[in-house]
This record gives sequence, C-alpha cells and structure tokens, in this order.
Amino acid sequence: MSTLDWVVLFGTLLTIAVYGIYKTRGQTNLDSYLRGKHSMNWWTIGLSIMATQASAITFLSTPGQAYEDGMRFIQFYFGLPLAMIIISVSFIPIYYKLKVYTAYEYLENRFDLKTRTLTALLFIVQRGLAAGITIYAPAIILSTLLGWNLTWTVIFIGSVVIIYTVSGGTEAVSITQKQQMAVMMGGMILAGIIVIKMLPISFQEAMHVAGKMDKLNVVSFEFDLADRYNVWSGMTAAVFLFLSYFGSDQSQVQRYLSGQTLTQSRMGLIMNGFLKIPMQFIILFIGVMVFVFYQFIQPPVVFNQVQTEKLKASEYAEDFSELERKYQESFEAGKSSYEELLLAINAGNENEAAEIQSKIKLIKSEQEEIRESVKSLILKNDPVAETRDTDYVFMRFVMDYLPKGIVGLLFAVIFSAAMSSSSSELNALGSTTTIDLYKRSLRKTESDRHYLNSSKAFTAFWGFGAILFAIYASLFENLIQAVNLLGSLFYGSILGIFMVGFFMKWVKGQAVFIGALLSQALILIIHFKNGVGLFGFHWDIGFLWYNAIGCISVMLFSGFIQLAKR
Repeated sequence: MSTLDWVVLFGTLLTIAVYGIYKTRGQTNLDSYLRGKHSMNWWTIGLSIMATQASAITFLSTPGQAYEDGMRFIQFYFGLPLAMIIISVSFIPIYYKLKVYTAYEYLENRFDLKTRTLTALLFIVQRGLAAGITIYAPAIILSTLLGWNLTWTVIFIGSVVIIYTVSGGTEAVSITQKQQMAVMMGGMILAGIIVIKMLPISFQEAMHVAGKMDKLNVVSFEFDLADRYNVWSGMTAAVFLFLSYFGSDQSQVQRYLSGQTLTQSRMGLIMNGFLKIPMQFIILFIGVMVFVFYQFIQPPVVFNQVQTEKLKASEYAEDFSELERKYQESFEAGKSSYEELLLAINAGNENEAAEIQSKIKLIKSEQEEIRESVKSLILKNDPVAETRDTDYVFMRFVMDYLPKGIVGLLFAVIFSAAMSSSSSELNALGSTTTIDLYKRSLRKTESDRHYLNSSKAFTAFWGFGAILFAIYASLFENLIQAVNLLGSLFYGSILGIFMVGFFMKWVKGQAVFIGALLSQALILIIHFKNGVGLFGFHWDIGFLWYNAIGCISVMLFSGFIQLAKR
C-alpha cells in the first residue's frame, strides 16, 4: 500500500480507539461500566447492535460469497424484522422490569441457579470460541494481503480492542461502534460506487450479465432442508437464530440494556431489523458487481496471491504457467461470449441469448476445472495451504484496482469491523463471567469496586484467550458460515430455555435443566452425523435448522419431563 493508505488506515483506527477511551474515562461503579449509565438513545443502540453483528467476516466473506453464489444469502435475513418485533414485545420488557445486568439473571428468577449457570456457560463456550474466530478471520486475510506476520496481526487487533473495552466498558463499546459503523458503511458504499464506475460496460448491461449468470438470485421458494439460503429457511430457521442471538446472547442484550428507556431500546432493535437487510444487500451487490468486472477484466486464477507466488517459485512453476495460459485462453473466449450475449440482448433476440448463455456456462465450468487444478498444485506444494479463496476476492480487487487512500479506507473498514464485534463479545463475556458465575456463586459479598475491577479483569482474560485461540485456529470452509455454524450449535438450546421461561409457566427448573442438556446432546449428534446418519436413519439438513430443532426440542423435552413428574 502507499504511504497515504497507511496514514488513512492507522489514523482511522487510532482516532476511534482514543475517542472511545477519552469519552468514557473515569468509570467508577459496576452499573455504569456494564450498563453504560442507561444513557444510550435509540439510534446509538441500533448502530451498536448492527456493528456487533457486522464483524470483519461480513465485509471479507460476503462479497466473495456473492461472487461465487450470487445474492441468495440475503434470504438469511428475511426473518430478522419479525424476530426484532417478537423480542421487543416479549423479551425486553422482562429484562427492564427485573433490572438485570445479564439476560441469564432472569433464568434464576424464573427457574433456579443451576439453569442460570448452565445457560451462562453455554453462552460463554459459544461466544468465547466465536471471539477467537472474529479476530482470526480478518487477521489471516489481512496478514496475507499486507504481508504481515499472522501472529502479530492477531495480537494487534486483539490488543487494541482489549485496551478500550477494558477501559470504558459498555459505553466505550457503544460509542466507538457509532464511529466504526460510519467508517464501515461509508467505505463500502464508496467502494460500490467506484466498482460501478470502473465497469467496462454500462450499469444496465452489467445487470443483464449478472442476471443471466444467476447472480441476482435474491429469492428462492424451493423447499430444501439441506439448502441454507432460501425463503423458507430465512423465515423459519433463521428466525430462531435471530431470536436467540438478539434476545439471549449477552453480546447483543448488553447493547440495549444500556438504553435510556424501554422505548429507546425497542426502537434501536427495530432500527436494526429494518436496516440490516439493505446493508447486506449493498455488500452482496458489490460482490456481484466485482463478479461482472472480472468477466471483462481478467482475474487471477486464484485470488490468494501468496499461494500463487509460492507456486511460481516451486517445482510446479511450469505446470502452473501452463494452467495460467489455458485460463487466459478460456477467459478471452468467455469475454467474447459475454459481448455476443449483450448484443443479442440489446437486439431482443432471446433465443440467441439463451444459446450464448449456455455456452458461457460451459466456459465457466472449464475455468473452474482449471482453478481446481491450480488448487491441487497448491496443495502438492504446501499440504496445509488454504485453497478456498473467495474470502480474498473483494480485498484483492481493492488492492489491485482502487485508488490510493481508498485502499487504506477499505482496510480500515475491515479492522473497524473486527474491533466492533470483538469488543461487544469481550464486554459480554466479562459481564457474564462476573455477574452470573463469579459474583453469584464464588464471591457473593464483595464491594462494588471489587466487582468493577473483576469485570475488567475477566474482559481482559477473555481478550487474551481469544487472541490465543486465534493464533492456533484454522480456517473453516467459509468464514461467515463458520460463525453462523458455531452459533447454531448452541443458540437453539439457549433460546429454548428462554422460551420455556416466557411461555410455559407450568414447567419448573429441574425439567428445563434436563431438557436443555438432552437438547444440546441431540444437536451435537445431528451435526456430527449430518449426511451420515445413525441407526439406519439418514438426514442432511442445513445448520440453520439446528436453531429451530434445538429450541423446539428443549420445549418438548421440558414439557414431557414436567408432565412425567406429576
């Protein structure tokens, strides 16, 4: 990157962190540290909720997902507004009435201590691992693109987050997230405008190309349990995930518990529900436009440039060069076919356009075979190399084609997103560990100052733990799917406990405790035997359905156990 890009990158990050520390200096009691003095208005809450969910993975993986798979991922969020309304009506009033620090305090009031502790532990396990992925995901991409050491990149991201999160608590997280959201969305919208202006064809023609190549597949009504992204999973399974994430995950609950009033918290959640879909649409659409760009401007065979540079210096250099030559020939044939396709569309000749479209799909299959051959060479040269490179698509485009200054801004977007989501996670882990475990079961009669300091210490502890996990982690199939999968393994059971608490008043603590354990075991069996089966039964379902299965099974198990005890 240029000197200007480095100045923009570090200037942006340091300004946000220093501002957060300055604005929240002098925290003197536990209430202000964990609930931000109840000073947050609705739009700060809304932006904070959005920033917590919009991790660096969103901006790294989502454009690459659209490049590869089109817009259909947007259907994952179709049920979000419904979930926000349900939480606003059912969850938030109870939290406000009980004046809780964490969502899990409610469970002791409703059931018993062991149910509260179990749920808090499920959250801590899930969110503790997720915090590591949240730091690791951008670190491995950014270290590759910038040529940095991975370990030091992880330490840099994690350390900055720890400093201002420990210093200012919930208020620091919310205040910095406003600035981070401005950087994130401002940078992405600017990048989208630049991508469209750089297209070698008109915007209308770009839309034709994207449509013919099935990249504008915003809605799919095909019912398939194995398909993660269609209308049915978005309006059912994903609703359960959102109910659990926004309604019982402390990293989100803590955002709206800091609201000035119940109404402000509700408005913040509703704001998130109706702005998140347009936000994701913009990010996915940018990925589609990058796809169109690369149909007329030759892309690299593999976007992870570090791996291709290693190949060029290896014994497989000649084989790689031959594959690059074949890829270039295939690209030129594809480019000519796209030009023919646009001529046919402009002439209104649909039959000819359909024939050319089929021809292009064959060329794309040929190109994919070449890419797979290159990936095989990469693995021969380095057996532990990461060959799934769609997470590199967008930032590779940024580095190769965007002007100076904008490149630094886009890297600031990724770092800001990593910091915003990580800070919420560490803040929530620190508060849950302090309130639900340490203060409730270990040290019950200490001073407010003691618990304030312990909350800071636990926040730092989880921060260092996330850094260690990130240093020794390995990539999942796709970063954005990794986080959703990890949440889906635990969120269903957690949500089920809360749903029993809210809507099954006749069920007691012992029944829901056992029901939750059985449900969690069921989800783990379903996941690890998914596609394989057990005892002659076979199933293949998308992981989003784990949320619905986990929630419903807790309710069913708990109900049956309670009835059996009568």
